[in-house]
Amino acid sequence: MRIAIATDGNRVAQHFGRCAEFTILDIENNQVIHRTVVPAPEHRPHIFPRFLNEKGVEQVVAGGIGRNAQALFERFGIETIIGVNDQIDRVVDLLLGDELESSENECNSGDHHHHHQHHGVK
Repeated sequence: MRIAIATDGNRVAQHFGRCAEFTILDIENNQVIHRTVVPAPEHRPHIFPRFLNEKGVEQVVAGGIGRNAQALFERFGIETIIGVNDQIDRVVDLLLGDELESSENECNSGDHHHHHQHHGVK
């Protein structure tokens, strides 16, 4: 599985569309087999979902993702885990332990509050 974490320094970016870079993880058998950091492309409408789709990303982690980006990710078949506010290494540990959950979307505060269990990292 290939996962992209919207990143600002060593933390999850709280606004997906303004992140400086993406930490991309390739995970097999609950182990990170490859980890790289790639600069985010210049921000333009809809560019980040397309950029990550072209990189083969299957799941995205961020503090918040706008509704349009969420819809594009859904069309690409990319799962989003939102409302994450932690250091990258802690998020990786949670992913490997199948314990990372979505919470309130930082980009849509005031929207419904939802949780779902993250599953399927292999």
